[in-house]
Amino acid sequence: MKHTLNRLTVLLLALILLFACQSPTLWGLPVSTPTPTNTATATVTATLAATITPVFTPTVTPFPRPSVDRVLLVSYDGLRPDVIDLAPMPNLQELMKTGAYSLTAQTIFPSATLPAHSSMVGGVCPDKHGVYWNDYLPDLGYAKGTNIFDLAHTAGIKTAMYVGKEKMRQLAEPETTDVYEYINDRDLVIADKLVENFPVDFGFMFVHFATVDAMGHEYGWLSEEQLSVAYRGDEALGKILATLDAYGLREGTLIIVTADHGGHDTTHGYSLPEDMTIPWIISGPGVQPLHLSTPIVTMDTAATIAYALGLDIPSEWDGTPVLEAFGMPSITHAVICN
Repeated sequence: MKHTLNRLTVLLLALILLFACQSPTLWGLPVSTPTPTNTATATVTATLAATITPVFTPTVTPFPRPSVDRVLLVSYDGLRPDVIDLAPMPNLQELMKTGAYSLTAQTIFPSATLPAHSSMVGGVCPDKHGVYWNDYLPDLGYAKGTNIFDLAHTAGIKTAMYVGKEKMRQLAEPETTDVYEYINDRDLVIADKLVENFPVDFGFMFVHFATVDAMGHEYGWLSEEQLSVAYRGDEALGKILATLDAYGLREGTLIIVTADHGGHDTTHGYSLPEDMTIPWIISGPGVQPLHLSTPIVTMDTAATIAYALGLDIPSEWDGTPVLEAFGMPSITHAVICN
């Protein structure tokens, strides 16, 4: 009898253990995933999970490059963004409606003509291009580094430069500019001379209008005199745009209009918002009509031109293409020039 009870006891214990080891789901009980209480274990688990390669890897479809045949870059020396509406400048306003724009783009410090334009076409901060002077000083040579003129000329793209200040010659070496004209006159005269012998085969053309800056120094920024010449400067742009239309070149031309700096009172060169804030307007093939949210710095101008022309962007450049203008995700960057 005693042996029979022992066997029954052993059998009962075995049945209890068997049911205890079954999954709770067999009993209709809720199941929760246990949370690791050991920090080291949790860290190892997360690390292993991060190294797992998914079976199906999503493919990335590259964005098509815009079909750009040529690029026109126009810089209004000393143009503050608020002048566009105050003057007004209807051709610029129309480009803003049909293209992408920012009225909060930033130039470099010092916010002066030659250093700022060197960054605009050079894609780098002043510590790299080395231009801290702001007069025509040929003994100092040219801006250092590889600029957009170098890239375009090397690629066999015809380059042209029409400028209203002699010191602009020091932006790029003469051998990189197939056409160079220094015209010490009003913006309308610069446009007239450009139109008279229009380089229909240009691939990259830079036009510099100087009168807004001159009237700012003479009469003050936002003065009636400055607003008046800004309006005339817009007419000068209109003549160039009409010439592109007349030759059937407008459709394939990417147009960027910007400035080197702003100004306050009768001066500029400071880190004040009035001096540092510039307009940045882009219109043409592939450009989406929108108000740009991407923070833009003047070095982005050269990078955007290189991107549009299919040129490799030098690794040392501080600027990046403004891809948002073409309907693509923007490249986040925060460049602070020393």
